[in-house]
Amino acid sequence: MTIRHLSQSDLSDRWTISPRTLERWRWAGCGPRYLKIGGRVVYRLEDIEAYENTQVFNNTAEFAATRGGFHGR
Repeated sequence: MTIRHLSQSDLSDRWTISPRTLERWRWAGCGPRYLKIGGRVVYRLEDIEAYENTQVFNNTAEFAATRGGFHGR
């Protein structure tokens, strides 16, 4: 079984977001699960895909319902 890991830089490229955003998400306890091995943060591909699957919505009302209403209200 081959387990693929992505670095913070790899994941930020995949999602076109700042590496700093991933750091903030880790600090806040949101975002995909990660491993910290020898001081290095890596993300397992299976955890990334699982997180991506939780971010699929049919419409904005469905998205808002998962976030406690529009604009977080």
